[in-house]
Amino acid sequence: MSASSKPDPIHYPSITERGTVVILATGGTIAGSGEFGMQTGYTSGTLSVQALIDAVPQLCELAPIAAVQICNINSDDITASIWFRIASAINELAENELVSGLVITHGTDTLEETAYFLNLTVKTDKPVVVTGSMRPATSISSDGALNLYQSVCVAASEASRGRGVLAVFSDRIFAARSVEKLSTYSVTAISANETGCLGIIRNREIFYYESTTKRHTMNTEFDVSALGELPKTPIIYFAVDQDPALLRFAAEHSSGIVIAGAGAGEFSESFKSVIDSLDIPVIISSRIDGGIITQDSVLCENSVAANNLSPQKAAVLLRLALACGKSDKNELLRIYSEY
Repeated sequence: MSASSKPDPIHYPSITERGTVVILATGGTIAGSGEFGMQTGYTSGTLSVQALIDAVPQLCELAPIAAVQICNINSDDITASIWFRIASAINELAENELVSGLVITHGTDTLEETAYFLNLTVKTDKPVVVTGSMRPATSISSDGALNLYQSVCVAASEASRGRGVLAVFSDRIFAARSVEKLSTYSVTAISANETGCLGIIRNREIFYYESTTKRHTMNTEFDVSALGELPKTPIIYFAVDQDPALLRFAAEHSSGIVIAGAGAGEFSESFKSVIDSLDIPVIISSRIDGGIITQDSVLCENSVAANNLSPQKAAVLLRLALACGKSDKNELLRIYSEY
């Protein structure tokens, strides 16, 4: 499926064995191929979900495996409509009592956004795990096989139940809310910065040490089952001499705006003047990869602090809030505190 074409119907597998882990593939580097041995210059989304499974025959030792091909694209081409497809598939498959968990393979560029969207919208306490790879299958020492194997370990484990959507990379388990990509090339690029991982995987054993306190999955107010699209909420990146006309243009064509501010969400007086005049929701995040923005530090009275959410995750939450009719400042203050 291309990013612009009409999606094909989802073909659900026949599941007959208890404890089945379903792998839902969307493409990305983990399904990419290129010149043998090279880590760059490959094409994402060229291998099918069955090819990924066949490359790791040890998966069948962990659990019965079923497969669904959601799409097969570069994760930069992921859209809200594809998010809806993934969430719908998870919710439907999770209702099957024979399914113990689900794994989504995904490109790393936008994995954190998809993981957070699913964390806010899927309605199951069964394990849902997102994974991918930093190197294509045709590179030397590709990390895809190990990440897929460990993700199935986590998804098959009863200990993973009720923990929200998880991300698994390079022996570590992360919460969807905190997972992020911190490097353009390293196999340990997927991490969680200040908040750290929830647990680790050694061989087939799962060790959990932490859990998230934020609302997720079955305990959220976001129901997207009847939605066909999400409101547009662009991210405006502040930098020295950044033209505030960008803000005016965004405000005219959007339902809300997220600011990737400098430092603790700060920006110029010219930016402040425009934001003060806006009557759409404005969420203040930071271009810095770490830290927190508190409400008492925001420069504009009509804006809401994103807490410690990155700009891209702050935008996911704003889109869902607006789609569910939550646009009042007090409601958004509550939402950015609870999620």
